[in-house]
Amino acid sequence: MKTTILSLSFALLTLASCSNDDETTSSVAVIKTPVSTGTIKQPTVGGANQPNQVFLDLSTEISTPVNRSSWDFGFSSGSDFRVVINGSIKMAVKQLATSDITLTQTSDASVAVGAGTNPSSNGYCDNPTGVLAGAGLGIGTAIAEVSATDADNKVYLVNLGFAISTTTPSVGSVSIDGNARGWKKVRFLRNGNGYKIQYADLTSTTYSEKTITKDADFNLTFFNMTSEITVVIEPQKAKWDVCFTTFTNYVNFGSEVTYGYSDFITTNMKGGTKAYQVLTSEFAYDTFVKANIMEANFITSGTDQRIIGSNWRNGGGPTTLPSVKTDRFYVVKDVTGNYYKIKFLAMTNDAGVRGNPTIQYAILN
Repeated sequence: MKTTILSLSFALLTLASCSNDDETTSSVAVIKTPVSTGTIKQPTVGGANQPNQVFLDLSTEISTPVNRSSWDFGFSSGSDFRVVINGSIKMAVKQLATSDITLTQTSDASVAVGAGTNPSSNGYCDNPTGVLAGAGLGIGTAIAEVSATDADNKVYLVNLGFAISTTTPSVGSVSIDGNARGWKKVRFLRNGNGYKIQYADLTSTTYSEKTITKDADFNLTFFNMTSEITVVIEPQKAKWDVCFTTFTNYVNFGSEVTYGYSDFITTNMKGGTKAYQVLTSEFAYDTFVKANIMEANFITSGTDQRIIGSNWRNGGGPTTLPSVKTDRFYVVKDVTGNYYKIKFLAMTNDAGVRGNPTIQYAILN
């Protein structure tokens, strides 16, 4: 298919170059890169420590791995002034009563990700749907929308989560969390149509301050407090569709609590990617065609980035290893309106090591 399209494009370009020299106007053939019809991909999540977040653009087959500990905060590029925390390393934050960042603070063990320590209603973690707006207490971002009135912007106690583990687990298991990364106190302000971030160690009476500029080509602008610079994490918002990552989710264990997941997949909801799940009892993957798509099924994914989530795999247990669910696949509508069907072939490599997923996808046209 790709060879045919490229050959046709070359022929059109040749004809254009042979046009009549007496013509007062000329045209130049524009060669458009063909949209991928699909492929088999093995995103480089990085093995059982799952060190990478991997962003995949279905239409170009471009896969972008990024070390998941290379950022702390993401600043919304939209009309709002929202800041997200890095849930892939289990960060958590708590709003304090003061707006004075020079005051000494102490750590708080309850500000953490974990079933026994952090009910979602505490609002210490971002809502996992990916929806930024909300009034707190687990709805929207854990950090309140940055106010235009400086005095209203409180200091946050920040648990920086965990470094990436370097421990090799048993085959089929994962080791995600390394050493604790410590604590900071942080404050966010507006700076025109951008942001300021102020940050310091808990006992410091001085602080560092940096400005963050919005970039409309991206969903978020990311900042690393260690290197004290903005970093590129996500590709441009029109250039990725799904992300393979570790993830802080909400789970109901009698009450709704925060919980860290491995082998998780989010969709580019903010950029416009949509998705829904199809069970093979309803349609077979091989025979599913564009005419079978139900547009109404995409609605939920407009406000929830977790449609694929962990639903593509079995979690395993004390006597069983995690495995791919073979009774389902997913339909994805990418940011430019192409439709794809995706199924998961593996979550381990041939040696049984986790963090080595394989997916197959095909365009629906």
